[in-house]
Amino acid sequence: MATRTMTRAALITALLAAACLDASAPAWTAEPALAPAAAPIQVIGSDAGSRFVQLGVGKSVVIDLPRDIKDVLVAEPKFANAVVRSTRRAYLIGVAVGQTNIYFFDAEGHQIAGFDVAVTRDLNGVRAMLQKMFPQGELRVDGIGDGVMISGSVANAAEAQQAYDVASRLVGDGTKVVNGLTIRGRDQVMLKVTVAEVARNVIKQLGVDLNGSLSYGSTILNFNNSNPFTALGQPLVDGNAITGSFKSVNATLRAMERAGVIRTLAEPNLTAISGESATFLAGGEFPIPAGYQCDPTTKICQLAIQFKKFGVGLTFTPVVMSEGRISLRVSTEVSELTNDNAIQLVQGSSTQTIPSIKTRRAETTVEIPSGGSLAMAGMIQEQTKHQISGLPGLMELPVLGALFKSRDYVNNQTELMVIVTPYIVRAVASKDLSRPDDGFTDVGDPAAILLGRLNKIYGKPGQPNPAPDYRGKYGFILD
Repeated sequence: MATRTMTRAALITALLAAACLDASAPAWTAEPALAPAAAPIQVIGSDAGSRFVQLGVGKSVVIDLPRDIKDVLVAEPKFANAVVRSTRRAYLIGVAVGQTNIYFFDAEGHQIAGFDVAVTRDLNGVRAMLQKMFPQGELRVDGIGDGVMISGSVANAAEAQQAYDVASRLVGDGTKVVNGLTIRGRDQVMLKVTVAEVARNVIKQLGVDLNGSLSYGSTILNFNNSNPFTALGQPLVDGNAITGSFKSVNATLRAMERAGVIRTLAEPNLTAISGESATFLAGGEFPIPAGYQCDPTTKICQLAIQFKKFGVGLTFTPVVMSEGRISLRVSTEVSELTNDNAIQLVQGSSTQTIPSIKTRRAETTVEIPSGGSLAMAGMIQEQTKHQISGLPGLMELPVLGALFKSRDYVNNQTELMVIVTPYIVRAVASKDLSRPDDGFTDVGDPAAILLGRLNKIYGKPGQPNPAPDYRGKYGFILD
């Protein structure tokens, strides 16, 4: 018992001594406690999980949510609004054309649903009208801001244009309508064109050139009368004349006449898809100078050349409006090189003649049935130049006045006719087509040398020669 008492006393004494020792010892600085870690930032509502909703101005949609609604966020109330009628039902209402976001949250702040709302103009009227007009068509009308986009497919280009026109009228502005319609079966149109032209020119020149001198006593009169033939610009043939002399007077009679006929015939055939363009040119290109191109390093300049087209050209764009009706925009041109209005380019000791182009062009847009023909251009042109020049006074003398004057007469007559015939075409088997060289066989050397033949067989035996497509006479020249 005594031992247990002493042990307890000793323990108490040791504790008191330790307490005194801590009181006398210097104080230690405590280290600051670490701050708790910050909570991570979380995005509660975003477009990632939002659903797209399209509304018309003044239209609404009813939304049923799976949990009770505590809070509603509308990004831009001037475009759309959200009205909550019960804890789980809301109404989205389109106010003005634009886009905004609407989010719904529960009592714990978690997102229930998010909607990406696009408010466009009301398109129900446009949809109903297009569905009524094209019950067989697959049309879709979508809003893009304050504009409209029509997509889907129709039977032909006429229906596509008609749908675009109706939508433009209902919207009020055609620039806000995007036509994205496709044509299910695009027709192909072949255009057969006949370009026939006959030109005739007649030139008559008559004049007397006088060169000499007359003397009376001590008076000498020298004269030189040369006919310029200004109507044509030059004599027909230089040096081809009848000359004579009487005493000191030399006379040269220039009497020439020229008549020519030019016939041009082309029948190009082109095929193009409805709505697309096709181009044809039967002719060539001729070079003309287009300035100089200089190398900045070598300082050497070379003449640049450009090429201009000429011949019979054709460009057309067909649009199949309905069964058998074709809207056709066609442009045709007939051009040829001529020395009229040509220019002379002198370069050093060489002279180059640059010809000009005589062009007849016609362009129009018509609506014509398949297989129907139209005379697109029937142009008759006649130009007459008649000029008399000579010495004043002497050219007025009867009979003798013919020695002092010249007559230049030029007459040009041209008639051009362009006939267009469109056809709606379908694909054809290759066996039903023929080539220009079908049945052509080269001749052997004995027949070519002894008989002068160029070919052995041309055409199928036993069949008559096909009649040419060109019939009748074009123009006013009948002889």
